[in-house]
Amino acid sequence: MNFNLSDEQQQIADSLERLLTDHCSFEQRRAIAASEPGWSVGLWGQLAELGVTALGIPEAFGGLGGGATDRLPVLQACGRALLLEPYLASSVLAATAVREAGSNAQRDTLLPALASGELRMAFALDETTARHEPLWVETRARQTPQGWRLDGGKVLVLHGAHAHRLVVTARTHGEPGDADGRMLFLVDSQAAGVALRDHRLIDDTAAAELTLRDAVAEPLGDPADGARARDAIAATLAAGTAAVCADMVGTMERAFALTTEYVNTRQQFGRAIGQYQALRHRIAEMAVQLELARSLAIAAAVAADSPDTPESAMDLPRAKLAIGRYARSLCQAAIQSHGGIGMTEEYAVGHCLRRVHVLDQLFGDVGAQAARLVLMDSRLTPTSR
Repeated sequence: MNFNLSDEQQQIADSLERLLTDHCSFEQRRAIAASEPGWSVGLWGQLAELGVTALGIPEAFGGLGGGATDRLPVLQACGRALLLEPYLASSVLAATAVREAGSNAQRDTLLPALASGELRMAFALDETTARHEPLWVETRARQTPQGWRLDGGKVLVLHGAHAHRLVVTARTHGEPGDADGRMLFLVDSQAAGVALRDHRLIDDTAAAELTLRDAVAEPLGDPADGARARDAIAATLAAGTAAVCADMVGTMERAFALTTEYVNTRQQFGRAIGQYQALRHRIAEMAVQLELARSLAIAAAVAADSPDTPESAMDLPRAKLAIGRYARSLCQAAIQSHGGIGMTEEYAVGHCLRRVHVLDQLFGDVGAQAARLVLMDSRLTPTSR
């Protein structure tokens, strides 16, 4: 699939590449990961200055506009740098939820601050018993004379402990697994009844477990408009899925570049190991996987930006499934090509595989995507086949 960047997209991509080269080398990343927050406030500010955090936010709210296709080169650069900053959590997930579900007053307040990077938000969706099922929401929302209150828990809240505010899915009625009854709520991370346990994922990304006990919440948008909330959740998940597809491609690019450099310089028996036929075949297979993944990431971004087309519903899980398989295979081959050094903490290629493991789990792993495709296919009528 062909995909050409506009002049503005190319300028942002080039500027971002230079920034990450200068300030997010692998050694610099290790130092950032070892810091208390696990990400760099200074680097986050520089990303905001470039306008990266403003992508996907309408110009009327201080953003640069655009959608998943505009973020595609940015997220690929994030993957190549193994970026630890909260771009996915705040600028993609939370910003999409606010844009799609928020009232005019909420969007006027939140979106400009998100675009400038001054406000950091996180999206809390996953629950312990959900197992990649976005409809499964046990967290309960109830309306009291003092306002809305939430009770429940969320897991895998990316950068949740360092977010100013959280966007939380909760159920106003119905049973876990019902399509109806899910709503979005804004929660202050420092409010009473809100507990966040900070931890790190296997790739050093900051995440948190969220516990809500009679926590004060503000409905995001009209709490009676279930259809809008349902569409907003779907749009947020689509944006997130497209984002992790692009990020995985960037990670694959990093692993592939490290491998080709290594096999062309590592000497054995008087010549570079890349001259041996078995390794040449492995590198060729990795190159094919990378090119296929690049095309699939473009398809995923296009599908996220065009949710109403019949193809988009299946293009996203197809892309996520295939890229997940290709990314694991390529990164495993990269480690095998390096030998023992590929498994060390001090070498970047092993961290590529760790990142791919995390990204594969977000919004449904390979098995979950396959199950979704089977379910979608079973619903097709004979005439639509």
